[in-house]
Amino acid sequence: MAIDELLDEHEQSERVLQWLRNNGAGLIGGILLGLAAIGGWKWWEQRGEHKQLETATQYQAAMDAIQAKDAQAGNKVKALGEGVYHTLASLELAKTQVEANQRDAAIATLKAIRSKDPAIAEVVNLRLARLLIDAKQADAALKLVANASSPAAIEVRGDAQLALGQHEQARQAYAQAMTKLDVASPQRRLLELKLTEAGGTPAKPEAKS
Repeated sequence: MAIDELLDEHEQSERVLQWLRNNGAGLIGGILLGLAAIGGWKWWEQRGEHKQLETATQYQAAMDAIQAKDAQAGNKVKALGEGVYHTLASLELAKTQVEANQRDAAIATLKAIRSKDPAIAEVVNLRLARLLIDAKQADAALKLVANASSPAAIEVRGDAQLALGQHEQARQAYAQAMTKLDVASPQRRLLELKLTEAGGTPAKPEAKS
């Protein structure tokens, strides 16, 4: 190997060493930071999985307490915090409370539910509205379904209006709900009875050609 080549290699080595002296701390720090970020992500991921498992376990404990009619069932449901587990457990708790003739308790349970899912929110509002009508709080029930458009919600709106003595509005609500249902729907027959009770006459469905 030529002398000039050895000198070139020596110079290159010195340059590399000098670069490491100047930048080594930052390089090592960057590597350590990257490793810490990866480790932190793994920790966060494991923490999330652990939290989900813990919440699922609490949910099952709450459901078991509800089924067993445990006096602590309500507290276990509250301990779930907001979220889908709390919503599902609360709906089940309210159902058992209604079956046990604990209407006011069921109303309180449903009022505590906070769901961002429109479909779930409507289910909660419909169940709550029916209980409020039964509790002579038709005004509050009407507010819950004032802007709803599903057949079930319109029917409940009619129920609230009928309870408030608003017979004309109730008839309109029942008739509107019927237009959204198939002729063969069992719910249509119930709406016809309600419409008749409100002083209306159910229209005969048009025969299909």
